Amino acid sequence: MNLRHAVLPLLIAAALPATAAQRGFEIRDLATLDRVSSPTVSEDGRRLVFAKRKVDFAANKSSTGLYVEDLFARDAAPPQPLTPAGWSVNTPSFSPDGRTVYFLSAKSGSQQLYAIPAGGGTPKQLTAFAADVGSYQLSPDGKRVAFSAETFADCAADLGCSKKRLDQRAANKASGVVFDRMFVRHWDAWNDGRLNRVFVATLPVANKQGAIKPIASATLIGADVIGDVPSRPFGDSAEYAWAPDGQSLVLSARQADAKEPWSTNFDLYRVNADGTGAAKNLTPDNPAWDTGPVFSADGSTLYYRAMKRPGFEADRFGLIALDLSGGQRREIAPKWDRSAENIVLSKDGKTIYATAQDMGQLPVFGIGIEDGSVTRLIGGGSVSSLVRGGPTFAFTRNSLKSGDQIFVGGVDGAPERAITPSAGEMLKDVAFGDYEQFEFKGWNGDTVRGYVVKPWNYQEGQRYPVAFLIHGGPQGSFGDGWSYRWNPQTYAGQGYAVVMIDFHGSTGYGQAFTDAISQHWGDRPLEDLQKGWAAAQKKYAFLNGDKACALGASYGGFMVNWIAGNWNQPWKCLVNHDGVFDQRMMGYATEELWFTEWEQGGTPYAVPKNYERFNPVNHVDKWRVPMLVVHGQLDFRIPVEQGLGAFTALQRQGIESKFLYFPDENHWVLKPQNSVLWHDTVNGWLKQHIGQ
Repeated sequence: MNLRHAVLPLLIAAALPATAAQRGFEIRDLATLDRVSSPTVSEDGRRLVFAKRKVDFAANKSSTGLYVEDLFARDAAPPQPLTPAGWSVNTPSFSPDGRTVYFLSAKSGSQQLYAIPAGGGTPKQLTAFAADVGSYQLSPDGKRVAFSAETFADCAADLGCSKKRLDQRAANKASGVVFDRMFVRHWDAWNDGRLNRVFVATLPVANKQGAIKPIASATLIGADVIGDVPSRPFGDSAEYAWAPDGQSLVLSARQADAKEPWSTNFDLYRVNADGTGAAKNLTPDNPAWDTGPVFSADGSTLYYRAMKRPGFEADRFGLIALDLSGGQRREIAPKWDRSAENIVLSKDGKTIYATAQDMGQLPVFGIGIEDGSVTRLIGGGSVSSLVRGGPTFAFTRNSLKSGDQIFVGGVDGAPERAITPSAGEMLKDVAFGDYEQFEFKGWNGDTVRGYVVKPWNYQEGQRYPVAFLIHGGPQGSFGDGWSYRWNPQTYAGQGYAVVMIDFHGSTGYGQAFTDAISQHWGDRPLEDLQKGWAAAQKKYAFLNGDKACALGASYGGFMVNWIAGNWNQPWKCLVNHDGVFDQRMMGYATEELWFTEWEQGGTPYAVPKNYERFNPVNHVDKWRVPMLVVHGQLDFRIPVEQGLGAFTALQRQGIESKFLYFPDENHWVLKPQNSVLWHDTVNGWLKQHIGQ
């Protein structure tokens, strides 16, 4: 070997910056990255507290601690730990005076409410209820707490009654359960008869020695509101709110009756904080979804979000103002064709700040309460968890290149300031694939948008195999945001280019665009995917269309099953995660019946032709492309038999196929090591069929 040629690369390497990226993003990076969430700001705007999750990969678990940042400090010191090491906590909030931080933790063996001085100290347990505290909201004066707990309806305020009943069931040698109505199961849990109910309790105070005796009893409020508050499976404390005077609360609830599985009729109920009197339904005239109550500072107006069409979970959420004295209500910005995701009031009460999906991003908008004017304020990816403390706003933001970072500012002329690092700053040796949005004419001549992500090691003039990702929902989006399940950078990090299309049915492009997929699962979005794939290849010469695989989950998994029999020519392999295989059986076996009945235009027995029109099971005779099928046993949204059916169809016809089964995962794969196995299996499948 020529010595000069051997030494030269070493000299070049030595001259490069020490932080130069040397590899692509990998699944083990994704699984072990710290994750920040839940920002909250003291009322004076001085202190920021947030949660940070750390993963113990070897133990296959994670723990979450709280961190605090003094926003007025002159130095640039990083956030400091607030809760002790070894604790796992969630849901931080400040006391009204900003001196105390409250949070939930299961340190005692069940999830209870704790408090810690905002300046640091030892946490003190405040509650010792016979049930887990699921969520909470402090009263305006900070002396009481409203909280949710799972209880049996006939146990009323006796939290111990529910525990005794569960213990009795556990001791019973017979395991059978008799149901006389649905829900029999929901998301990933079987119905045991309990509901999320809201209670109010007076917080304990320390004695002269500083000791606190945790409280164990509370008052049930809204006893005649028989429904889950918060809603299952993803509701939170934003579904109930204190009135400013502390005398009442407003709850968002759907009646837990025989019609619940096909109803989206959530109403707002005003209930007394002392548990007396009957609940007052504030929205009886709207048979659709009403939620997210927020009081004006003087308590005269209730702001909330409302849909108009019953039975449709992807309808537009409009912003509503309700005059509580006279009962008049109005939509604040009826011409704004976006769906508000939250409500944060400005300090002067004249503006609502809300996030809403918009053209492949999730920005913050300011909406004038008086005139309905809408201004886009914070963009650049996907914003969430927007909160205000006095003059200070805080939020999380992610993008196709980084998970959530916490920022402050961005509103009322305040500059944005990053409090936590980006993924790139945490992984200095990793190069992320660059990305850009593109557009084309899709179904009906409408403009459709998508994203292309380059491989991490992209070089001009080279061509790269492609992972074609199809999002779920179907009313969802593969936009400029980070995912811990379907993350394009995990494919770009393996040397693949990535193409994603926001087909008709996607959110953030106007309600008519979203509506277009209902009863059209297999034609309009398929046309968009076909035209988008062609447009991407025409625009981006680095896409190797001869080496491409299509992948999708949920509705995306349905589409993989659908294209297997209706558009299989471009693909060297397919990946179907938790996808619908048989529409008719889906209509009978899923738990949230409103979904299939809206999407198919009725029940499977009333409109059977609708269920067969775009039914993958009717086209398996045309399947030919190798397929990896993935399903979780605890997926009650799209039950595991759908995945088994697809795998059977493949195996019986001798089509190359694999089935990855998770006995302990639901519609999503959440456990760290299971996530790594998922990605390793999928990446191995792609490598087998398109290289890299």
